[in-house]
Amino acid sequence: MMDRETVMELLKQVHDPELGVNVVDLGLIYELAVEGGRVRVRMTLTTPGCPLHEAIVGGVRRVLERHPGIEEVDVQVVWEPRWTPERLTPAGRERLGFF
Repeated sequence: MMDRETVMELLKQVHDPELGVNVVDLGLIYELAVEGGRVRVRMTLTTPGCPLHEAIVGGVRRVLERHPGIEEVDVQVVWEPRWTPERLTPAGRERLGFF
């Protein structure tokens, strides 16, 4: 059975190519619901006009869809609340040089 912690670890495989930090440590994942083999992700990006929108969101979908315990993936991109550097995890702050 799939659980939230496993899904979060899977999502750490998806990196923002410009920043070199994964979507979890960037604080881009706002909500995550795991119900059996169904995963629902509510996420944002660092800026609304992000040129890598499709690459990052597509990466989230691909990493989850290829996992054998996941049957259905729903990814929703939202812009409210806006992303701010305060959403960075300690690992993300360290990687980007925020102290």
